[in-house]
Amino acid sequence: MAAMEPIHQELWKQVFLVWTTEGELELLSEYRWSFSNLEGAFKEGGVLHGKTVYLFTSTEPQLLRFGDVQWKLTHIPAVIAVVSPFPPSDKIGIASIQMGYEEILDMKDVNMDWVPYIPLGKRGCLDERTKPQIFMLSSCVQRGDGLKHLNPKKFEYCLPYVYNPSKEDESISLNIVYPPLEPNPVVTKFDWELDDLEKLTGLLIDEKKLTEDQKDAFKEHVEEKVEEAKRAIQLAKEKREDTCAEIIRAYEKMEFYKFYPVATPDTPDISIFKSPFINRYYGSAHHLF
Repeated sequence: MAAMEPIHQELWKQVFLVWTTEGELELLSEYRWSFSNLEGAFKEGGVLHGKTVYLFTSTEPQLLRFGDVQWKLTHIPAVIAVVSPFPPSDKIGIASIQMGYEEILDMKDVNMDWVPYIPLGKRGCLDERTKPQIFMLSSCVQRGDGLKHLNPKKFEYCLPYVYNPSKEDESISLNIVYPPLEPNPVVTKFDWELDDLEKLTGLLIDEKKLTEDQKDAFKEHVEEKVEEAKRAIQLAKEKREDTCAEIIRAYEKMEFYKFYPVATPDTPDISIFKSPFINRYYGSAHHLF
């Protein structure tokens, strides 16, 4: 089984890193992170052996000490393995921390997809009868190019989205960004059952965040967003009703595994920072390594 070591040791580096900016990517090369636990999980007897798995990676910033280096901000990589008979989603959440803005897009719109992982020893010798069991979140173009048309300063981070048809999400509170696509928009929340749009607009004008000339356009924008949200809720309800029981059961049985790097003499101790939390869409992992 020693021949497998270079296969899965390289795997985590090939998976698209989410929730990570361009500058943070360079910091990952500071240490020789080892994911031998991920490698072992795919071997016979491992928790992922023989299963269909979808992988994505992320980084988590922490202040760490290592050797003679004092406390330093370090980006710890983590690999998320989703055990599922089909892709967990074809959507991606694109967000900006500074703006508090978020949008759910089709992966194809940003040139991303789940692609099969082919081990080095098997590349070029697979036939149509061979069914891949490992899929990686991947960008079909060089990182950054796929997001250029989305304004990279606005969309700084991306998160894999997961839709569970057995769970209802009928939030009536909206994040309003107006004017959209502008450098310094008004960012506020609006609850269409509890908030009064006229009062909210007046408050924003009093706070000099809106001008009188923008009043009608702002109200129209909010009303459009409310209608969009209501339509989305109705469509989601119809989709749940149309989703067969077999698919719903598959979503309910979907399992999330989270792998951190193993301890080595070449890397700082991260044991106290391990957390099962993945992101707000996925929640927490069922299994932590």
